[in-house]
Amino acid sequence: MLSIGEMARRSGLGVSALRFYDGAGVLVPARVDPLNGYRWYASDQLGEARLLARLRRAGMPLADIRLLLAGWSSTDTELVRRLLQSHLSRLERDLSDARRELSTVRALLDHRENPMASPLTASVRFTVGASELAAALDAVRFAASTDPELPMLAGVLFDIEDGTLRTVATDRYRMAVAQARGTGDGPGGAPRAQVIVPSPLADAMRALLGEGGSVELTVEGGHVALDAGARQAAGQCLDHDFPDYRRLVRLPAGTRALVDVPAFRQAVENGPVRTADVPEPGAAPRDLSVLKVAGDGTVAVCADGDDDADGIAVNRNFLLDALAAGARDRLVLEFGASTAPMAIRRTDSEDAYSILMPVRLDN
Repeated sequence: MLSIGEMARRSGLGVSALRFYDGAGVLVPARVDPLNGYRWYASDQLGEARLLARLRRAGMPLADIRLLLAGWSSTDTELVRRLLQSHLSRLERDLSDARRELSTVRALLDHRENPMASPLTASVRFTVGASELAAALDAVRFAASTDPELPMLAGVLFDIEDGTLRTVATDRYRMAVAQARGTGDGPGGAPRAQVIVPSPLADAMRALLGEGGSVELTVEGGHVALDAGARQAAGQCLDHDFPDYRRLVRLPAGTRALVDVPAFRQAVENGPVRTADVPEPGAAPRDLSVLKVAGDGTVAVCADGDDDADGIAVNRNFLLDALAAGARDRLVLEFGASTAPMAIRRTDSEDAYSILMPVRLDN
């Protein structure tokens, strides 16, 4: 017999999905313990569970899945083939509709007007503490994208405005923001510039930053340079527009919980994980940690048998990266709804934080 956790790991179906399909009468466990309600599955149900996982990943409606599974063991495969073809035709129609709508969106984008020249590439000089800039880079570098399809995210945004340098990085699934105060000058007085520093150049800059003293950043056109006295790092900025990160970090107020980072990290590293499917061919499944705030205000890592209705599932490796980048023994986790991003904030500053996008627990 397989426990629900073992069935989840071996089939590719999440624990919550197995509970859902049990309640729907699609994949009913062979035995349910009358004392504790634990579900147990027969080993010969594993093949059916894996088939169900494939159909679910293909987006087949529950009614069709139910009928297909009922006809799967029959020697007459006509029903199964018809259901598969019907779903494939439906997906092709949906894709055609999506292409048409996206084509319209692209046309709207092509006709957008740019009402004025942007000041974001103006030439500026900005002086900042070496240790402050190092901390700002360390706080965000982990979130920079490596996806070749999204070159505009393959670096760290340097946003200089009103005596503040904000560093920002995102790969769509997480975002990190930090800042360092400094002084500078530019056209009209106050410096204002926004450039994307490629990740290799950002790493080269970080390697020059010592424990003290000041460094000077120079932005001119599409070129950025860091002068650290006897050493310099310079290069071309990415010729792309970075998304408006200020819109992306407007999160609804949520429940805050203070965590002891070493203990919480150990709980995450050693705690139970759920497996999430990924749509990209050949990609490895993602390990998820499901978190929830317990009654005493602590953050718990949900076990397989926990009711995770109020939990938020996040990529475990991304969470560990964010905890490391926080560089504090205590951090604040801020939870909203299970579909809202989770924020990881420092206790001593609201200006350095990261957010993780939740991963939907499959039903």
